[in-house]
Amino acid sequence: FGFNCFFNVSRDFLPRGSGIVTRRPLVLQLITAKTEYAEFLHCKGKKFTDFDEVRQEIEVETDRVTGMNKGISSVPINLRIYSPHVLSLTLIDLPGITKVPVGDQPPDIEQQIRDMIMQFISRENCLILAVTPANTDLANSDALKLAKEVDPQGLRTIGVITKLDLMDEGTDAREVLENKLLPLRRGYIGVVNRSQKDIDGKKDIKAALLAERKFFLSHPSYRHMADRMGTPYLQKVLNQQLTNHIRDTLPAFRSKLQSQLLSIEHEVEVYKNFRPEDPTRKTKALLQMVQQFSVDFEKRIEGSGDQVDTLELSGGAKINRIFHERFPFELVKMEFNEKELRREISYAIKNIHGIRTGLFTPDMAFEAIVKKQIVKLKGPCLKSVDLVMQELINTVKKCTKKLATYPRLCEETERIVAGYIREREEKTKDQMLLLIDIQVSYINTNHEDFIGFNVSEIKLHFCNLLFQGTNLPPSRQIVIRKGWLTINNIGIMKGGSKEYWFVLTAESLSWYKDDEEKEKKYMLPLDNLKVRDVEKSFMSSKHIFALFNTEQRNVYKDYRFLELACDSQEEVDSWKASLLRAGVYPDKSSTETEENGQADNFSMDPQLERQVETIRNLVDSYMSIINKCIRDLIPKTIMHLMINNVKEFINAELLAHLYSSEDQNTLMEESAEQAQRRDETLRMYQALQEALAIIGDISTSTVSTPAPPPVDDSWLQQARRSPPPSPSTPRRPTLNNPPSRPLSGRGPAPAIPSPGPQSGAPPVPFRPGALPPFPSAEGHGGPPQVPSRPSRAPPSYSQFGKKKEPAK
Repeated sequence: FGFNCFFNVSRDFLPRGSGIVTRRPLVLQLITAKTEYAEFLHCKGKKFTDFDEVRQEIEVETDRVTGMNKGISSVPINLRIYSPHVLSLTLIDLPGITKVPVGDQPPDIEQQIRDMIMQFISRENCLILAVTPANTDLANSDALKLAKEVDPQGLRTIGVITKLDLMDEGTDAREVLENKLLPLRRGYIGVVNRSQKDIDGKKDIKAALLAERKFFLSHPSYRHMADRMGTPYLQKVLNQQLTNHIRDTLPAFRSKLQSQLLSIEHEVEVYKNFRPEDPTRKTKALLQMVQQFSVDFEKRIEGSGDQVDTLELSGGAKINRIFHERFPFELVKMEFNEKELRREISYAIKNIHGIRTGLFTPDMAFEAIVKKQIVKLKGPCLKSVDLVMQELINTVKKCTKKLATYPRLCEETERIVAGYIREREEKTKDQMLLLIDIQVSYINTNHEDFIGFNVSEIKLHFCNLLFQGTNLPPSRQIVIRKGWLTINNIGIMKGGSKEYWFVLTAESLSWYKDDEEKEKKYMLPLDNLKVRDVEKSFMSSKHIFALFNTEQRNVYKDYRFLELACDSQEEVDSWKASLLRAGVYPDKSSTETEENGQADNFSMDPQLERQVETIRNLVDSYMSIINKCIRDLIPKTIMHLMINNVKEFINAELLAHLYSSEDQNTLMEESAEQAQRRDETLRMYQALQEALAIIGDISTSTVSTPAPPPVDDSWLQQARRSPPPSPSTPRRPTLNNPPSRPLSGRGPAPAIPSPGPQSGAPPVPFRPGALPPFPSAEGHGGPPQVPSRPSRAPPSYSQFGKKKEPAK
């Protein structure tokens, strides 16, 4: 980070100046193209061909967010450069770390910039250019410190030494650039940028590159490695390192792309055959959509082996539950209130006799009571139609979600089908009422099942027929239901309610510690038990029902009733339906007030009581026949008049209704969001395919270089703890024992040290005499002269990673 990006573009467009200039991250995307121009993300569609305008736009956009007084922001500026002279890669120019806030900068400016830099360089696919000026202490380089934190192995870090031409006379950075003094795994590269005087004098990039090349070739300390120095070589190294990095990350990147491709494969299938220029496209799409809707509706109702929903019950499963759980439960909830029924029978007998004293049990009383009970069945029958109708409409809504591509088609389909379902609902209800009226119209006392069983036999026979669905004698040990229930009123002093695993059979209710059923807590016989609702308490979110004994006995130990709690009312109803299968009926007893209010009008003599008992047994027997018949006919009627009829309507008539409802072009108008989503999905799919093809080419044709071996970079930590003091007399370091003292550019040019043992801290590096490859320099007693550019004192402070240089 902080590298002079414009040398890759051969254009000068980055702002320069004193102090902190880069106050927002600049994300620079270099894209290979035939023509050269620039685009900003915040100025979409505007092409910049004058790079002076690019610089001005960067400055204006920076000031717009950060203000005019040195403020900073982590919001990046995105700039794309299209040019035939660049490689396709992304460079990020980051602010240099500043220590003291100035202008509008916050007190924690250093931490903010550090966090901003870490946000970018922490990414594994990022190469780090750790830029440090040659005229400052390298051991105090914030760039190297941050790079070490995120790249401890040094695989992504390249050291860049700038301002080599501004070092004090008599000093150089030779041993640093040779990676001997403070070694990095990938070493250092030196560059020489334009001075402020060069910029003011409009020195172009090509001339600057030639001057840089001349500097390294003519400098005695650097000319032996001039081919490994300079901006062009840095570009070459970056290109190779980027190639290595890309090749190393290709396997993981390929897997990620393939996962993304698979994730949108199904969605793309819908769009692959989209042909906007096809004049019959809308007609084909309409036919396909209606056909798909019909198939989806039938699968949800009839069930299917493919694309099974594992999260919730589908429409057909819910309707099946209504037929075989909810509707029978509603029927049995209407079980006669014994005292009230006997009272009604006695009144009927007395009213039929009038002022006479009857000698025989009147048939009219039986018929009157039976007809009254049959009429009560209308409620459960109509309720079952309502429930099925609601499930059909919910199923239609779920199936129309796939038509969301065409909002008008979706809306019209839902309206037409829902309207037809409501029409069938009315006809089905009429048929239900007709069935009940048919049963009321004639009481068939010659029915083969209408026999004189006693009450207990009739109840058992009715229960078996209603719920077992088989003529085989039921085993008393068959498990009817298993599941978790909370006992709400036991162990209150020990911590309140507790959850147990319950097992319900035809004769008992047992509960266990857990669902492994190893530790049985209790087994409760079902004899004389009934179930009743318990009002939900204010503090509880559970739904509660209770079991109690009709003979006023304790149900469990010292408890008169057993409160059981579920999470939802639907679960309570399901458990009640299961208890009904076991013969545990809901409690329908009258309140004390009702009993006391009618006690004066209800008394029976022994003869009347025998007549009431006779009619009671006959009513029970006949109602079991009616219930059996209704329980069989109602689901069949609903299936025929509603469900099958709706399926046939969707298959045969829906398309005609759609054509007659609106114009085809109006129906098949896409939503703008859907069109955009389709285009984006297809573009993404194509881009992923192209990317995988490119990766295949890269993996077979790209030549990578092995990573350099690790180096001893412990100096990075040591330098942070206690940098050694600068010695008064610098000494030339030996090649076999490189000093650990960081490079310093301060102080006058030192003389050549006399031979002798090293003492104290390592010496300050200086411009050494010539090495053996340059024999003409051996006799000189002092360092050779630097090139013609005069030296200046280094600036008072330096910001990490900046490309700005003081004017000469």
